[in-house]
Amino acid sequence: MFINTIMGWFSNDMAIDLGTANTLVYVKGKGIVCNEPSVVAISAKTGRVLAVGAEAKRMLGRTPGDVKTIRPIKDGVISDFDITGEMLKYFIQRVHNRKSFMRPRIVIGVPSGITQVEQRAVKDAAITSGGRDVYLIEEPVAAAIGTGLPISEPSGNMIVDIGGGTTDIAVISMDGVVYSKAIRVGGDKMDEAIINYIKRKYNLLIGEMMAESIKLELGSAYKTDSARQTMEIKGRDLVSGIPKTLILDDSEVRESLAEPVSQILNGIKLALENTPPELSADIVDKGIVLAGGGALLKGLDVFLREETSLPIIIAEDPLTCVALGAGKVLDDEEILKKVIM
Repeated sequence: MFINTIMGWFSNDMAIDLGTANTLVYVKGKGIVCNEPSVVAISAKTGRVLAVGAEAKRMLGRTPGDVKTIRPIKDGVISDFDITGEMLKYFIQRVHNRKSFMRPRIVIGVPSGITQVEQRAVKDAAITSGGRDVYLIEEPVAAAIGTGLPISEPSGNMIVDIGGGTTDIAVISMDGVVYSKAIRVGGDKMDEAIINYIKRKYNLLIGEMMAESIKLELGSAYKTDSARQTMEIKGRDLVSGIPKTLILDDSEVRESLAEPVSQILNGIKLALENTPPELSADIVDKGIVLAGGGALLKGLDVFLREETSLPIIIAEDPLTCVALGAGKVLDDEEILKKVIM
């Protein structure tokens, strides 16, 4: 115990938002020091890691047969334990610099629907990557702390954390989760919906990177009065097999995103139905807070406001809420004891 305390003085304790799309690392006293895609490139022949993060993402869909680009976290859970361990090791060692011999305490944000087996896999990956003590915190709780919601008070706080692989919906009161639901819909499903729509309508096959660019530039959940927006997209014609270019407009992208957006809305409605009446009254006053990268989808707040008749607030910096919240937990032992899984 005494040795652990001494080591704590010298180690860079850290919080990690282990996301499907991006991994963020928060270091105590420094803030967020790393924000990179959760992608690893490995050699198919030797199994050696060739690149991690942004460098590996640039290789997606562009590698020869002997190089594989892997996204080891699918739908918010670890699908490849070994590769996740390598990715964690890379991020931890990069952040820890020369102090790598001092093992840090690590708080990791995980989806609320995670199973016991998946929890153990995340903990093992962090410990083998150099962690001393590893704690898990539910992502919606971390996001609520990161956005500054008063979760310690006896009042209802509702947060919707829309990540790359999952949307975590939670009602929190007195440092505890009253109701939570993780649905396997997020930024990746939106990209997939765009790919399928273009394939179905134009017989054009586009890649993940192109789909993500379309979502960021033209994606919206609600029709506005603003002028029609268009974008030139490139892909492979499924009939002729020849590369082809066409012009896509924002109304088509909105149509393609209708299903994943509706699934998020249904998840929110289900959470509201399962919320105790007293806490429901608090949510009517305070509204619903949106966090995660998906909260940045244009018009999503307006769409949800129209459908639920509740105030919808987008967090100040939706992408970093989970990492900041997990980081705040590191600084407060009392909260840490209450909110860890």
